[in-house]
Amino acid sequence: MTATPIRRALLSVSDKTGLIEFGKFLAGQKVEILSTGGTAKALRDAGVAVKDVSDHTGFPEMLDGRVKTLHPMVHGGLLGIRGNATHEGEMSKHNITNIDLLVVNLYPFEATVAKGADFETCIENIDIGGPAMIRSASKNHEAVTVVVDASDYGAVQESMSANNGATTHELRRHLAAKAFARTGAYDAAISQWFAAQLGDTFPQRIVVAGELKQTLRYGENPHQTAAFYINSQARPGVATARQLQGKELSYNNLNDTDAAFELVSEFDLPAVAIIKHANPCGVALGSDLLDAYKKALVCDPVSAFGGIVALNRPLDGPTAEEIAKLFTEVVIAPAADEAAIAAFAAKKNLRLLVTGAMADPAAPGMTLKSLSGGYLLQGRDAGRVMQADLKVVTKRAPTAQEMADLLFAFRVCKHVKSNAIIYCKNGATVGIGAGQMSRVDSARIAAWKSAEAAKAAGVAEPLAKGSVVASDAFFPFSDGLLAAAEAGATAVIQPGGSVRDDEVIKAADEKGLAMVMTGMRHFRH
Repeated sequence: MTATPIRRALLSVSDKTGLIEFGKFLAGQKVEILSTGGTAKALRDAGVAVKDVSDHTGFPEMLDGRVKTLHPMVHGGLLGIRGNATHEGEMSKHNITNIDLLVVNLYPFEATVAKGADFETCIENIDIGGPAMIRSASKNHEAVTVVVDASDYGAVQESMSANNGATTHELRRHLAAKAFARTGAYDAAISQWFAAQLGDTFPQRIVVAGELKQTLRYGENPHQTAAFYINSQARPGVATARQLQGKELSYNNLNDTDAAFELVSEFDLPAVAIIKHANPCGVALGSDLLDAYKKALVCDPVSAFGGIVALNRPLDGPTAEEIAKLFTEVVIAPAADEAAIAAFAAKKNLRLLVTGAMADPAAPGMTLKSLSGGYLLQGRDAGRVMQADLKVVTKRAPTAQEMADLLFAFRVCKHVKSNAIIYCKNGATVGIGAGQMSRVDSARIAAWKSAEAAKAAGVAEPLAKGSVVASDAFFPFSDGLLAAAEAGATAVIQPGGSVRDDEVIKAADEKGLAMVMTGMRHFRH
C-alpha cells in the first residue's frame, strides 16, 4: 500500500500546540474530525467542525473520563485491515468505519512527576486510552497515519497536499516507529517512578528511555557512529546546556565537558577545572574565577591546551579574556555575561555552554554503563567527606591549612581515574597522577608533573614541595606514601582499610607526615 487518503481523523491531545492550524487544514481537506473533551472544545471555538467520539461510538464518556475511546468503534476503525474481506465484513456488520489519522499526545505524566505532585495526582495523569489508540494505529500503519508530536503536523500536511489528501507509506512507517518509541518511553517513566515510590532501587526489569538531542558527527573515533540522548532527570549540565557559540560538539567534547562540570560543581568557593580526556589537568579555588583559573592552569599548562574549562560561577569578561589566550575546546558555566560572550566572539570554534544552574554533587541518582549483553547500574558517587568524618591516625595532626587542602584534594580525587594520586597546595592541584595500574606509579607521575609545572612557571622547586597528597583508595604498601613524601608532601588523606595500614601509618610517622583516613574510597573506572 502506498498513498492512503485520509477521510476521517481522531484528534485527542493534552498539548494543543499547533492544534488549531492543523485542525483547520484537515477541515479544508474535507476530513471528518472526531475528538474528545478539551480538544473538541478548542477546535469548535476556532470554528472547526467536530464530531464527539461519544456520538461516534454511541457510548458516553464515563468514570470521570477514564473510559471514552476504549471502544470497538474506535479500535476497530484503527485496526481493521483495508482490503481484507473478513475484516471489512465484520466492520460492516457492526457499523464500524475506518479512522485514517490518529493525533494523540499523552497526559503529561512526566511533567506532573517533575512538579513534585502527590501519588494520587501522578496516578491520575497516567494515560490509558491514548497509548492504546497509539499502539492500534501504529500496528496498522499500512493504512493509518499516527501523530504523537506536534512537530510532525507539517510533514503530514505536506504529504497530504502533495498526494491529493493522502499520506505516503514511508511517512506512515516513520511516524509509527516514532509512536511506538513514545509509548515505550512513557511506560518507562511510569515504571521508574513507581519503583521509586516503592523504594525498589533495583526492580526486576529496568527500562531505559531517552530523547535524541543531537546526532553526532562520530563517536570516540571517526569510524564510530554516535548520538546524544537526554533523559527526564534534567540534572544541570551538558543535557540542559544552551550553546551560545562555537562549532558542533563532538562525542568526546560532551563526555569531557560532563566530567568537568560535575567536578567543579563540588565546590562552594569560586572554582575552575580544566579537563583533558575526562581527567583534570588542573583544579583550583580562588578569590574569584580569574584567580582560580590562573591557579588551575599552573598545574599542567601543556595538557590544558585543547582542553575543557568548567566554572562554578557565571563567566565574566576578565576570566573569559584570560581563557581565550589558550586554545580551548569548550567552556561551560552556569551563565556568562555580555563581556564574556564578547571576549569569545573571535574564537569561532570555541564552544560556550551555559547550564542555568550548578549540579548538586550530593543529589541521589543512578549511573548506567553498558557491558556486552547487559548493563551495570549503580548509585551516583554522591559521597562527600567532611572534616568531622576524618580520623587522624598519625602522631602529628594536620595544620589548619593542610586540613583545608586535604579536603579539597580528596574532593578532586573523586573525579580522577583510578589509581589516582593528587598533590594540592593552597587550594589548587599541583600534580595529578591518573589511571595507572600501580598506585606508586601514579604518585611518581604526579610528582613528575609537579616538577614539569614548576619549570614551566619558572619556579626552582617542584610545586609538590609542601603540598598535601590524596589517594582515591588505600595505600596497599608504604611505597606509594614514601614516593609522595619524597615528592615533598607533608600531609596525606586516604580511605584506609588495607591489611597493611599499620605499616603505612608507621612510615608516615617516620617521615613526620600528618595522615587522616576517610573510611570512604572513590574508585573511578
